[in-house]
Amino acid sequence: MSAEAAALRLGTTVAKTAADIWLGGRRRQQERQSSLTELVRLRVPGLRLQRSVERQFGQIADAVFDRLEPYLEHEFRGLDESGRQAVIDAVCATFTQADLSDEAVFAADAHPAELIRRITGSVPAPAGLSEAETRLYEMLFAECVEYYVRIVRSLPVFEERAAAELLARTATLGTEVARLLERLPDRSLLAPDGTDRDTAFRRRYLELISRDLDEVELFRRTSDRAAGPRVRLSVAYVSLRATGDDGSRRRAVRSLSRLRPDMSDWEESGGESSGVRVETGLSGASRVLLRGEAGSGKTTLLRWLAVTAARGAFSGELADWNGLTPVLVKLREYSGRTPPAPDAMLDGVAGPLTGIMPKGWVERQLDSGRALLLIDGVDELLDRERRAVRDWLRKLLVAYDGVRVVVTSRPAAAGADWLRGEDFTAMHLDRMNPPDLAAFVRQWHQAVRELGEDLPCPVDDLPLYEQSLLTSLKDRPHLQSLAGTPLLAAMLCAMHLNRGRQLPRDRMELYRNALHTLVHDRDADRNVPSAVDSKLSLSDKLVILRDLAWRLSDNNRSEISVEQAAVHVSGKLRAMRHLDGMEGGEVLDRLRHRSGILRSPAEARLDFVHRTFQEYLASSEAAEEDRMGNLVERAHLDLWRETVIMAAGHANARQREELLGGILDRADREPRQARTLRLLAASCQETLPEVSDGLAGRLEDAVSCLLPARRPTDPPALAAVGSSLLRRLPGSLDELTEKAAAQTVRTVALIGGAEALRLLAGYAEDSREGVIDALIDAWGYFDADSYADGVLAGMPLTGRQVTLTHSGQLRAVGRLPAVDDLWVSHPVADLAVFSELGPLRKLTFGEIKDDADLSDLAAQPSLSHLGLLGGASPKNIGALGTLPELETLYLSCLGPIDLREVRLPPALGYLGLLSVDASLDLACLRNDQVFWLGLMTKDVCLPRSVTALADWTQLTYLYLRRVDVAAWLKTGVFPPHQVRNLALSACVLPDDPAALDIPHVDVTIL
Repeated sequence: MSAEAAALRLGTTVAKTAADIWLGGRRRQQERQSSLTELVRLRVPGLRLQRSVERQFGQIADAVFDRLEPYLEHEFRGLDESGRQAVIDAVCATFTQADLSDEAVFAADAHPAELIRRITGSVPAPAGLSEAETRLYEMLFAECVEYYVRIVRSLPVFEERAAAELLARTATLGTEVARLLERLPDRSLLAPDGTDRDTAFRRRYLELISRDLDEVELFRRTSDRAAGPRVRLSVAYVSLRATGDDGSRRRAVRSLSRLRPDMSDWEESGGESSGVRVETGLSGASRVLLRGEAGSGKTTLLRWLAVTAARGAFSGELADWNGLTPVLVKLREYSGRTPPAPDAMLDGVAGPLTGIMPKGWVERQLDSGRALLLIDGVDELLDRERRAVRDWLRKLLVAYDGVRVVVTSRPAAAGADWLRGEDFTAMHLDRMNPPDLAAFVRQWHQAVRELGEDLPCPVDDLPLYEQSLLTSLKDRPHLQSLAGTPLLAAMLCAMHLNRGRQLPRDRMELYRNALHTLVHDRDADRNVPSAVDSKLSLSDKLVILRDLAWRLSDNNRSEISVEQAAVHVSGKLRAMRHLDGMEGGEVLDRLRHRSGILRSPAEARLDFVHRTFQEYLASSEAAEEDRMGNLVERAHLDLWRETVIMAAGHANARQREELLGGILDRADREPRQARTLRLLAASCQETLPEVSDGLAGRLEDAVSCLLPARRPTDPPALAAVGSSLLRRLPGSLDELTEKAAAQTVRTVALIGGAEALRLLAGYAEDSREGVIDALIDAWGYFDADSYADGVLAGMPLTGRQVTLTHSGQLRAVGRLPAVDDLWVSHPVADLAVFSELGPLRKLTFGEIKDDADLSDLAAQPSLSHLGLLGGASPKNIGALGTLPELETLYLSCLGPIDLREVRLPPALGYLGLLSVDASLDLACLRNDQVFWLGLMTKDVCLPRSVTALADWTQLTYLYLRRVDVAAWLKTGVFPPHQVRNLALSACVLPDDPAALDIPHVDVTIL
C-alpha cells in the first residue's frame, strides 16, 4: 500500500464517520454499515442536495488526505507492504468499533486526548503488530481522532426536523474544514508539536547570534559606564590563509591517468601545495577539521562564520552558505560531561532563547541539511574526552549526514587524520604573512574607531598610529614573526596604541604588558572610581589570577563555576594578610567586571578570555610556587606544551635547570616520548632569558637529534627556537633527502628575517621538485620584491606552478620571465596586468571580480590551460573562444554566468564545469571537439538538458561529482552513447549496482 492510498483511505474513514454520526443520528444498526453515498441517499431528500452533501464530505476527506499524505510518505519508508496494510487496517477497524457518537464526544468535552483515552480503554488494541507498527498505529489513530473532533465541532447540531436548514448551513462546510485542517501544525517524529513556530524562532535566534557574537572581546575598552563599548567582529575580521593538512588526497589522485583529472583538487582550490584563503578552502568541503596553533584565529573564524550565516551575508565562493542556520558548540563547556544532544546545542550561545525553542527545532535544522555546525576547541578537552567527542560526532553525522561541519583544534590535540574516517578534509590555518599582517593592522584600527571616547588617543590620530606600527613591522622582521597570529597581532596593536607607540621585544613581554594593561593600568590611568578606591594592587590581582589559572590547568579544565572560583579566591585572600576583610566573592566580581581577563561564557560559569592568558598565568604560578617537577611530569601532554614553554621564561636559573634538565632526562629514558620532549625543550629556547653552558650544550644536542626536520609538524616547533637555529642549518641541501630538504626550507621560512632570506637564496640552486615547491610556497613569508630577486629569479620555474597569495606578488612576478604557470588565489579585478607578463601556459584564478574583463587575456595567446573559479560573473566571457591554443578550461558556474555567451576555443579538449546546479542548461554548449567533460554540482542534483550531451560526438570521458545518476538513468540516455570512460564521485547511484554494468564503458566509482 502506498502512502497516497493509505492517506486516501484514512481520509475517507474520518469523513464517513463524521457523516455517520451527524447525518445518521441514532439510526438502526444496519445503517451503520452503509457507505457514505448510501447514507446520504437514505437521509437526504433530492438528487441535487444529495450530490451537494457528498461533495462537502468529499472535501473533508481530501483535507484529511492532504494532512496525512506527506507524513505517511516519510514514516512509511521503514515498513514492508504487509506492515503498512496492517497498520491502516487497524486504524480503520478501531474507528469502526469505537463509540464516536455525539454523546461520546460531549462526554470527552470535545477534547481529542480525552476521547482517545476513552476509546483505548474500551476498544481492544490491535493484535499482531510489531513495535514499529504499533508506534505508527498509535500516532495515526491519534491524528485521525484529532481531525475528527475538529470536524464535528465545526458541524451544525443535527436536528431531524430541520434537514433543509442543515443542508443550507453545510454549503461551505468542506471548504471551512479544509481551511481549519490547513492551519494545524505539520507533525512528524522530527516535529512532534508542528513547525508553525519555526520561522519566528529562527528569526529571533539569528538576531541573537548576529548581535551577541559580533564582538571582539580581547581588547574591549572598559569604562565606568554599565555597558562597555564593543569592537565589532564583522569590522575587524581579516581573511586568513589555510593549507591542506596532508597530501593523501593529492597522492591518490596522481595515480589516475591524465585523462581523468582530479576535480576535487579544483574544488578545494589548491590543496596541499598552495595556501588559499580559508573561505576558499571551506567552500570545497562540507566537513572540515581546521587546525591551528594557539591564537591563530580558530575561534574568531567560527564566530565570524556564525555571524555571517545569521545575516545571510556570505559572498563569493561561500555564497551558497547563505540560508544556513549556524549552531556553535564550545566544547570547553562540556569538559567533564557528555557532549550535547541536539536540543542542548544552543545552550552555550543562545541560552536566553532555549526556553521558547519549539520542540525538535535543532533536529529539524540538522535533518534538513541547512544547519552549519561549528564545533570549537577539541584541544581544550582531555584525551579521553576527545575520543568521546569523536564518537559523539560520528553518531551525529550518521543521523544527519547532510549537515555542514567545521571542527577546530590545536594540531597537537588532533592529527590531520583524526576525523578522516568521517570524510573530513583537514586544513591548517597558516601564520600571517606580511600582507596578511598589514591587512590585519588596518582592519584592527578601523574597528577600534568605533570606541570613540574610550580610545587612549583622539580618533583622528588613529591613522598616525596605524602607519607608525606598519612602518615598525616592516623595518623590524622579528616583530613580523612575533605577530604571526591574530591573537598576538591584536595584542601588539593594543600595546602600540595604549603605550604611546612603545613595542615589546618578545612574546613574554607582550603577554606581560597586555596583562598589566587589561588587569590594572587601563582603569587606573583613567581614574575609574572602582580602580582608585580599590585596595587591590596590580600585584595582588595577578597573584589571585595566577592561583586561579593554575587550579584550572592543574585539573585540566578551562572553565569553572563562579561559586567554586569564589571559594578559591577566598582561600587565597586568607594568605594575603594585608587584604584582611575582603570577601572572595566581591574580589572575584571586581576581577570579572573590570579586568578584561575573566569572562562568563555561560550563566554562573567563569573562564579566561583566551586560553593563552590562562597558560601564561599558570606558568607564572608554577615558577612562583616552584612547581617545576609537576611540569616535567606533564611535559609530554599537548595540553601543557604552552605552559611549559612560558614557565621556562618565568623560571629562575635553578628552576630552568630543573625544568629543562628534567625534560631532557625523560627524553633519554623514554624513547616513545623522546622526540616530543626534545621538540618541547628546543621550543623553550624562545622564552629563555639565559641558560648555563652545561644546559646550553644539552639543548644543542637535543636540537641535533631533531635536525634535519622530516615531518610536517617539525618546522613550526623548530622555528620556535628562533633565529639562533639558522646557525645550525646547512648552507646547502645536497646531503639531505628531498623530504628533509623541503621541511628544512619550511623551517627557515617560518623563522623569517634577512638571515633566513640569505639562506634560502643558497637553497635556490637545488633542482629537486619538493624543494622547488617549498621555496615557491615560502614566498608569502617575505617581502615580495626582495624574495623574487634574491631567491626565485635564478630558479627553474618553467613548467612549475607558482601560487600568488597577494597583489604584491602579482606585481613582482613580472620580474620572473621563466614563470609560465600561475595560480592566483587572491581576488583579482584587473586582468590587464597579465598582458605585461611573459608567455603563460597555465593560468588559474581562485576568484576574479565581476568587473574583470576576460578580453584582456587575449594578450596571452599561448594559454593552454585556464581555470576560472570562484563565484563572479566576469565581462566578455565570449572572449574565451579567441584563445587559439586553449586545450583545458575549468569554469565555475557559481556566479550568474550565461552559458549562451560562452564560446569554446577551437582546440578545447578538456572542459570542467564546477559548482553546477539543477538550472544549468547544457544545451547551450554545443560542442563537437571536447572529449573529456567534468560535471561537479554544488548539491546533489541533475542538471537540465543532460540529454544534449548525446550530440557531443567526440565525448568519450565523463567525470561526475554529486550528480544524481539514478535520475539520469531513468531518462534512458545514460551515459551518452559515445562515452567509453565514466568516473563517479559522491554521486547518487541506483539501488541496483547492475544498472552500472554498461557494455563497452569502463565505470570507476571514486
